[in-house]
Amino acid sequence: MPPRRRPPRPGALTELPPLLIVRKILLLQTIYYVCATALVLFTSLVAGTAFSLDLIFSWGSVRGDTTVGWMLGLVWMLNSFICVIFLLLIVSRSKLIPDFALTIHFIHLLIVYFYTRSIPRNLLWWSLQLASAALMTFAGIWICQRRELQPISFGALLGGGGSSADSGGGTRAGENGESATLLNAAEEDLENGFASVSRGRGRGRNRDGGGGEFEMMPIKESDESST
Repeated sequence: MPPRRRPPRPGALTELPPLLIVRKILLLQTIYYVCATALVLFTSLVAGTAFSLDLIFSWGSVRGDTTVGWMLGLVWMLNSFICVIFLLLIVSRSKLIPDFALTIHFIHLLIVYFYTRSIPRNLLWWSLQLASAALMTFAGIWICQRRELQPISFGALLGGGGSSADSGGGTRAGENGESATLLNAAEEDLENGFASVSRGRGRGRNRDGGGGEFEMMPIKESDESST
């Protein structure tokens, strides 16, 4: 007998092959930095400050004592909210969202470490990363679950909404016609039943004679007179 195969364990490796997982992570990480660069560049031009890579890859730029630091914090939170849309389009599975969201922020931590050659020591930067990861995770799970729970439209799969509506209208018209036919047949049966009952009563009266009227027979008084 051939050996039995154990069922695969639930997880990301059973949902997607490893090479596809790596491709999705690289694609999401690229989109994460492209959106962040575009937002930071636009904000720098509006604020009139010089743009540099330190605004993106340096943990020292996110500070609570400067306006630029708070502005960068809001930009990174907006960037996480935008990336939720790409998580929906690329991952599309609610139970895989936490893995990809945390992986994006972990890779960002490694890039910041190699860029600055030091571990981030700014409390605001760590709080920003936790808030960004939480927003991306919970918002991604919520929007993916809403997509997974949407009802499947079989009419669109079988031939479009218009044809299903036409067929539904034809079915309703057929049902209304059938119900009207059945109602007319029931009324005719009821009338025939009353007619048959009346005919039966008429036949009974004819059998008795006199149209159903009975005559009273006189009582003979011969016995009383004899006594």
